[in-house]
Amino acid sequence: MIRRLSALGALALIAVAAGCTPTVHLETAPSANDPLCADVSVRLPQTIGDNDRVWTDAQSTAAWGDPSVVLFTCGLEPPAPSTLQCVSFGGVDWLVDDTERPYLRLTTYGRTPAAQVYVNTEDISGDAALDAISLQVASLPQDAECTSVEESDPDQNAPQTG
Repeated sequence: MIRRLSALGALALIAVAAGCTPTVHLETAPSANDPLCADVSVRLPQTIGDNDRVWTDAQSTAAWGDPSVVLFTCGLEPPAPSTLQCVSFGGVDWLVDDTERPYLRLTTYGRTPAAQVYVNTEDISGDAALDAISLQVASLPQDAECTSVEESDPDQNAPQTG
């Protein structure tokens, strides 16, 4: 009887502690159930900068900070060639969409399925977020890479990626 009460007390304590932990609501990507995304998700870091990982309610997602400063989603449709800036971290090419400054939307280019990182750059740099995540994302199969304007055919209006 005492063991049962102790076990119930421990479970209640865990439930109360879990109740204090924020859960971030994110949308599940179309291919979030891809085993490759599961492999990436379980290997993501527990901290990015000074921000601890927090619970999310969608498959193949992650978040860091309270309130969240970095959001991660895997299982997106790979983006088409684009004129967006492309940066490379840890062997992974990322398209940089800064239309929502100070937030950056960073999407893998040439990886299937695609992954995306959404960063509040008022709290952490996009470089720091990509540096922390790119190693895990590098396990997604690569089928294309970014190219520079100099590498593209000058007779075509080729995008920076492709």
